Amino acid sequence: MATVAEQWVLVEMVQALYEAPAYHLILEGILILWIIRLLFSKTYKLQERSDLTIKEKEELIEEWQPEPLVPPVSKDHPALNYNIVSGPPSHNIVVNGKECINFASFNFLGLLDNPRVKAAALSSLKKYGVGTCGPRGFYGTFDVHLDLEERLAKFMKTEEAIIYSYGFSTIASAIPAYSKRGDIIFVDRAACFAIQKGLQASRSDIKLFKHNDVADLERLLKEQEMEDQKNPRKARVTRRFIIVEGLYMNTGTICPLPELVKLKYKYKARIFLEESLSFGVLGEHGRGVTEHYGISIDDIDLISANMENALASVGGFCCGRSFVIDHQRLSGQGYCFSASLPPLLAAAAIEALNIMEENPGIFAILKKKCQQIHKALHGISGLKVVGESLSPAFHLQLEESSGSREKDMNLLQEIVNQCMNKSIALTQARYLEKEEKCLPPPRGRTTESSIYHQGGGPSCPAIDWTPCSVAPAKAHTDRTQASCWPGSDLKRTRIFDVCYQMVWM
Repeated sequence: MATVAEQWVLVEMVQALYEAPAYHLILEGILILWIIRLLFSKTYKLQERSDLTIKEKEELIEEWQPEPLVPPVSKDHPALNYNIVSGPPSHNIVVNGKECINFASFNFLGLLDNPRVKAAALSSLKKYGVGTCGPRGFYGTFDVHLDLEERLAKFMKTEEAIIYSYGFSTIASAIPAYSKRGDIIFVDRAACFAIQKGLQASRSDIKLFKHNDVADLERLLKEQEMEDQKNPRKARVTRRFIIVEGLYMNTGTICPLPELVKLKYKYKARIFLEESLSFGVLGEHGRGVTEHYGISIDDIDLISANMENALASVGGFCCGRSFVIDHQRLSGQGYCFSASLPPLLAAAAIEALNIMEENPGIFAILKKKCQQIHKALHGISGLKVVGESLSPAFHLQLEESSGSREKDMNLLQEIVNQCMNKSIALTQARYLEKEEKCLPPPRGRTTESSIYHQGGGPSCPAIDWTPCSVAPAKAHTDRTQASCWPGSDLKRTRIFDVCYQMVWM
């Protein structure tokens, strides 16, 4: 019986072989041949080599040089030779033991040395101590943090606000909290470095548009709209963001927010607005660029700003709708993993807000002084002013450049040194050249801190700006002459950043 059954199975197999399609037989034949090849072939081929002698090995070890952990840096690098400040950087500042007029910090409203602010910080210090030693989710939330968030939301007329302990990490944490891989971000080429780090952390598709060029932005949005029509399914799950600064740190210009809002609704995108420089500066009550243009705060999906400029504290905040802000409490890396803001700094920020609300006239004075200094700077030989007259960040651009970044930076440092000799504290802007997406030209930075000097009234002290910008050597009236600038053979222009900070004392 067993023999009969085996014969029957063999007959069925032969019959199935004849009935099978030709492509099926060819595929099975290829697979059988591939299996046979794998069984009888070697997994690797031994390469012929000769063993090294002990002497040869020792010679190779002696010749080998490990790659340095970090690139070599000159001891003369400015980052390794910083200026030392003694005392508060108010109207006057002591730098390297020399008292100077302060044109180097961002204390726009002069609140850094305000007695009320210092008293509030001291009272909080006695009550809570110095720090928090824990993030917000792990016993790092103090009642003063909640008070500050409530005050910021009320001041900005939004539903909710969230505070960070570090200003740089605010927008750098907010962007990747919402935008993920596959999402699309349209961002201005002049965006600050904190925004760039947020873009990098988000791993989103980045599309750069020309600085404050609405037409170029719309071109990119139209191109993306055409791409979305090719793949509607993907378009439905792809989020689109427009990220701009209210007042650009690198250019001193104001973003065209009304046009951006129109594009937002036309192309169904979300707007993130970074207002670190415009908060406490623009608008009748210092609420920023939205108040400056009279745009409803509801038209902006997220507003971010730091508290290290106008509020003269540390940290930053985001504000917007409650469901938007609450998401950061779960996904904002700087919020979840950093120790919370020291209570004394939160109390100082609250008192600074009180002063801003009680004295809305300071913003009108700030605006007036910005316009005055902007106008006065136009008379400097060899330089031209770049930026809005409403901005406390003014940029002076050299009319000629050597064509070498290093030479231009050395020239700017000479200007800074000449100003220091005249007891005027300036500084030169520094950038991580290998990290910047769009590296700005070499820049020097100065901030004017004498808007409301005690005893002098609301007028700025008389300052001879010529030595601040031109060499002590005799300057020629012809601006094209290279001898207008010491030790240089300038041919083209480079940016000389000058931020004029107005201080109330």
